[in-house]
Amino acid sequence: MTHYDVLRVFCGPDGRHGNELAVVRDGSAMPEPHERQRFAGKLGFSETVFVDDPERGAIDIYTPTLRLPFAGHPCVGTGWLLDLPELVTPAGVVGVRLDGEFCWIEAEAGWAPPRTLLQYGSAEEVEALPVPPPGEWIYAWAWQDKAAGRVRARAFPGRDDGIDEDEATGAAALLLTARLGRALNIAQGRGSQLVTAPHPDGLIEVGGRVRLDGQEYV
Repeated sequence: MTHYDVLRVFCGPDGRHGNELAVVRDGSAMPEPHERQRFAGKLGFSETVFVDDPERGAIDIYTPTLRLPFAGHPCVGTGWLLDLPELVTPAGVVGVRLDGEFCWIEAEAGWAPPRTLLQYGSAEEVEALPVPPPGEWIYAWAWQDKAAGRVRARAFPGRDDGIDEDEATGAAALLLTARLGRALNIAQGRGSQLVTAPHPDGLIEVGGRVRLDGQEYV
């Protein structure tokens, strides 16, 4: 029997929405990559995290079909859950800090998996988009208020793995922040919120609210 926590990451101001995340705190219970991949596919969450060293914060991240060296919402959620100053991912060491109701991570945009960032003319255009066919990982965005740095976004992984639309995507937010070179307040999906801030050293922070939905056993 495997125990895991279910979180929602990047919740809206009302505490709703956010992207679901499963965290297996005892990664040693399922050490083999093929076991982890099968488990992640069975759960069907956008990402599932296995904690390999809870003291160092070493983690392993899986989508239903892929292993990822880094991903945003899994790091924000796991950082909040473990309350550690950093996480160790295959891509690099991710800084973590808690600030009021927000959990922030600090990472390099280059660690994010490739995403196609498509700008649209208005938030209404983004909201009206249909889910594209599988193939390309698309992050559709538009300015809601350019002067204030407010963005409307939707994300379409295109992996044909049951996740047609990603509710909140920290890695894509890092890439967009790097491209625009400014802090952003992103409304994504049905009602999730991501906040970002670029640093002079090239690192980028992305933060949001995290809620614990419960603990499950399989």
